[in-house]
Amino acid sequence: MGQYKANSLSLRSFSLTNNNKMVGELVYPKWYSFKADIIINDKTNYKFATKGRWKSKLVLQQDDKTLAELEMTWKGVVIKTKFDNKEQNYLLKAKTFLNRKYVLIDTDKNELVLADTDFQWKKLRCDYDITTTDEFEKLDNKEVLLFVILHGINYYQTIVAGAA
Repeated sequence: MGQYKANSLSLRSFSLTNNNKMVGELVYPKWYSFKADIIINDKTNYKFATKGRWKSKLVLQQDDKTLAELEMTWKGVVIKTKFDNKEQNYLLKAKTFLNRKYVLIDTDKNELVLADTDFQWKKLRCDYDITTTDEFEKLDNKEVLLFVILHGINYYQTIVAGAA
């Protein structure tokens, strides 16, 4: 099992740590943007961009290669990854009614990740406590996938808040 912490450094960036060791950052160019950059500590960069007629899909790219797609559905955020030319599908959904906890589920309906949000009203920021399963920890691209999950939660919360 893995324990991660995603801290909101400002309204536009999050740091991800594992046992107080920096994994990387998720940086938004502006508040409530769907575009974002992931910077992993080994200096690898990834970019989120919008796609589709109404920009309803998010794609994660490295150079010109698409590594993941996120799409909002009634069930949650469908995440399709294409790491190492291997496609994998996941569902990121709210586990609780008040959208405080989120889970990542694989196609076999196994819960791989639990993210617990901690919204701080005084600072208008949200931190996350993220617990992963041993199965998730074995994934080669787990750090990048954690940032995809984090961005997916922010995407979900933005869409739900806009619909309210």
